[in-house]
Amino acid sequence: MTIRAKLYAAIVLTILGPLATTAVALHGMGEMGDRFDEVQERSRHEAIALELKFGVTDMNGWQTAYGYDDGASRPVFERAVETLRDDLREAERTLTEPRERELLADLERDFDEFMRLDVIAYEALQAGDEQRVKDIFLGPEIARFSAMAETADRLAGYEETRARATEARFDEARDDARKRLIAVALGAGIVVVLLLVTASDVA
Repeated sequence: MTIRAKLYAAIVLTILGPLATTAVALHGMGEMGDRFDEVQERSRHEAIALELKFGVTDMNGWQTAYGYDDGASRPVFERAVETLRDDLREAERTLTEPRERELLADLERDFDEFMRLDVIAYEALQAGDEQRVKDIFLGPEIARFSAMAETADRLAGYEETRARATEARFDEARDDARKRLIAVALGAGIVVVLLLVTASDVA
């Protein structure tokens, strides 16, 4: 190989080395950025599902309380209801996958029925019919609560599974990026050796 050809080869290697390293690094960072965004979004979904699960239990607990303390805890129950409504609205805006929508629809249907029965129970409490209140709370109302709790638990389980899968994809993308950078680093080392050999020959 002539000196001119070796010089050209050295120039090409000098240019291609940094370009390849930059390209691989940018690709890896972009892929990891996308995966990290997915992890954040799935974590948000999981947090919403857990809030719903807690809200259902909290609301039912305060309903039982006001039924046994002559309505003293009713204001706390109403605040718990409003909190759950807010969480459901947030879930409607955020959880858009078919399985999420299906579970949300079940939860909202049982919640509406729960609140319909609550109106009847509270009217009975105000009328002094404590037995009617207990019959509702310990009968159809507890059935609606159980259905809501089961649906909220399934939604939380679904979101947890999805979140773990997303985290696994992020870890995989990070490992792949690390492997590619190591490969490029080894290639850069080979280029340096070739440049040194070329420089020695030219000299």
